[in-house]
Amino acid sequence: MERIIEFTEEHNQFREMTRKFFETEVAPHHEEWEKAHIVPKAVWRKAGENGLLCPDIPEEYGGSGADFLYNIIIIEESSRVGNSGFFISLHNDVIAPYIATYANEEQKKRWLPKCCTGESILAIAMTEPGAGSDLKSLRTQAVDKGDHLVINGSKTFISNGQLADLIITAVKHDNGTISLVMIEEGMKGFERGRNLDKIGLKAQDTSELYFHDVIVPKENVIGKMGQGFRYLMQKLAQERLVLAVAAVDATRHVHKITLQYIKERHAFGKKIGSFQNTKFKMAEMATELEMAQVFCDQAIRLHMKGENITVEASMAKWYATEMQKRHTDECLQFFGGYGYMMEYPIARAYLDARIQTIYAGTTEIMKEIIGRSLGL
Repeated sequence: MERIIEFTEEHNQFREMTRKFFETEVAPHHEEWEKAHIVPKAVWRKAGENGLLCPDIPEEYGGSGADFLYNIIIIEESSRVGNSGFFISLHNDVIAPYIATYANEEQKKRWLPKCCTGESILAIAMTEPGAGSDLKSLRTQAVDKGDHLVINGSKTFISNGQLADLIITAVKHDNGTISLVMIEEGMKGFERGRNLDKIGLKAQDTSELYFHDVIVPKENVIGKMGQGFRYLMQKLAQERLVLAVAAVDATRHVHKITLQYIKERHAFGKKIGSFQNTKFKMAEMATELEMAQVFCDQAIRLHMKGENITVEASMAKWYATEMQKRHTDECLQFFGGYGYMMEYPIARAYLDARIQTIYAGTTEIMKEIIGRSLGL
């Protein structure tokens, strides 16, 4: 089906270059990254050299000044090779926008150019051991000492936590308000904990972080003091939208490898794909996938127009990620026992899909937001 998004010839050329990058620089190495539980910093530098980092950041800060569709193309091509370790979208679409939107001019010039080259890798530290999705329950404290803050506390489940050079950290003040501060690699008292062992996303580093009397100059406060909660809420819609986009193309990848398998694998003297149940299941999933694609594309169009898509992004996120999880499970079934073997890509896809309905707001939270929009 033709996309409702109008990609230009320049977009298409960028897609070809991006696809080649992920096919040559990411896909062949993913298995070794999974064994290492981390990706090398070199791939970030290569991505920067190819203009794949923060393409929508203005040129004066090191980006290309491109429109958001370039970011979408990167997400789609990343998902289509089964990439789940090189968390480029987190860097591009979730964290960099906080700097681009809320940081002052000096901060933008200090941080963004290296984010565009891959010299600096971004992470965002919100989740805490006792808080989860409840940002108002944060316990990481920031004590005001005049020209600096003293930070104490801990964070967990922080993606890019081992690799990150710059970490936007949510901290709470004595008056209960929240601020966003930039913790930089090398700050005294800042420590990384273990690289957490997850059931999926094995190549992606996810860490615990600790802050012991970390002195952070007020020049590292992003935006206004005490406005962090508002900033976080304003950027969540884009985060959820890009996760939905990634889920759609990750599902497309699963469909592709499944179709290839069922067209070749025989059982009871027939190709698996020739059985009526297989045909019907694949037909149902193909239809759902196209419907999810259209909805996400429409949400992208609204977002690019500057419209508030809080509800639409929540709808897209819960539907697309639940679809990815369900379709991957159903596709694995067609592989039989082979689907349970880690040497088959479907097995990794199955494990990687499980987190999708949890991070950036669980499915239940998405439904709560949608329900409230209905006046309930």
